[in-house]
Amino acid sequence: MKALITGASSGIGCDMAKYLATKNCELILVARSKEKLEELQKELSSLVKTKIIVMDLSNEQKLKELYVICKNENIDILINNAGFGLAGEFIDTDLSKEMEMVDLNIKALHILTKLFLKDMVKRNKGYILNVASSAAFQPGPLMATYYATKAYVLYLTEALNEEMRAKKVSVYLSTLCPGPVDTNFNKIANVHFSVKPLSSSYVAKYAIDKMFKKKMVIIPGFKMKLAKFFGRFLPTRTLMKITYQIQKKKFE
Repeated sequence: MKALITGASSGIGCDMAKYLATKNCELILVARSKEKLEELQKELSSLVKTKIIVMDLSNEQKLKELYVICKNENIDILINNAGFGLAGEFIDTDLSKEMEMVDLNIKALHILTKLFLKDMVKRNKGYILNVASSAAFQPGPLMATYYATKAYVLYLTEALNEEMRAKKVSVYLSTLCPGPVDTNFNKIANVHFSVKPLSSSYVAKYAIDKMFKKKMVIIPGFKMKLAKFFGRFLPTRTLMKITYQIQKKKFE
């Protein structure tokens, strides 16, 4: 098998690459950091064939170039992991940074999903794993744009999964919706978590295993599963008040 992973230079994407390498899956790894990608390639090349592509995926033209580079590779697994967050009141957060987040969290994922999904349908096989967040399940005051981007990822992936089921093709789409994970995300978003984050390696392994089992929505960790279950019984306004207080504590 062959996997294309975006945001592969660190965190969950990096650990997904390492785990897939143990499964003898060839890798194409994409990120902006050349140095980190080269280090990862050196580490994994003794296990599997590993190709790296240094690219800024917030640029639409670059996304199309990436597809052209990879379209004849017969990608079996697409993992859209690239993304970042930003905390603060909506009226205060930087607009250009938010637009960059929308481009990366939504536009890049949307374009790559569409382009590679078409090829997978033609071949009647493939997996797409889109990395969202537990933020996808509700509105997120003080991280409003980030939560909204992850809701987009969740709903798009669920809808496409149903389209594939209705077509009776062997292409499966999953969404990873973790709670806090110990990665560089915290520094970039300028937050800290009040609960202990899961390890990136655990989340990566759990997500890949569930993806191969064709699980549509993947939620690592018992606490997040419990929160998702009980969240269904609370009014949206109540959930937003709780979320506001949680987010406020993250950057106090």
